[in-house]
Amino acid sequence: MKKEDKGIIIEKLAETVKAYSHFYLANIEALNAEQTSQLRRACFKQEIKMVVVKNSLLKKALENVEGDYSQLHCALKGSTAVLFSQTANAPARLLKDFTKGKADVKPQLKAAYVQESFYIGAENLDALVNIKSKEELIADVIALLQSPAKNVISALQSSGQTIHGLLKTLEER
Repeated sequence: MKKEDKGIIIEKLAETVKAYSHFYLANIEALNAEQTSQLRRACFKQEIKMVVVKNSLLKKALENVEGDYSQLHCALKGSTAVLFSQTANAPARLLKDFTKGKADVKPQLKAAYVQESFYIGAENLDALVNIKSKEELIADVIALLQSPAKNVISALQSSGQTIHGLLKTLEER
């Protein structure tokens, strides 16, 4: 590959890293062509961008991006696929669901950069699945804010029905 071509690839990778707030490094070496195609389709459906890259080019792209990504360098060995996503836990859920029930399919998590934190190793997959996305956190906050108001309204409605029932019973006597 020519040096100019490598420079273009590094530049595009750096732009992609800047564009997406979360990315995962996965080992897809054990997958055959059909399984890799299935994984790509699953990524496309969940709006996850999957790119298979050379480790050296990804390392140089991360060096060109603002911030320190040196903790990920230990994971840049073997075959690497990068899963870019705007949702923090979407790639983790995808990897977990993709391997569920399939003993022969093993795309493994190498590392992840999620919410400005580094997760190194496949043992962090369950922790990454449980991370809540921004939308889920906003929904939780709204539900907590609505809860007291709903309790007051339901108490007023139920007590109103109780008083109405009591008056109706007294009227019938």
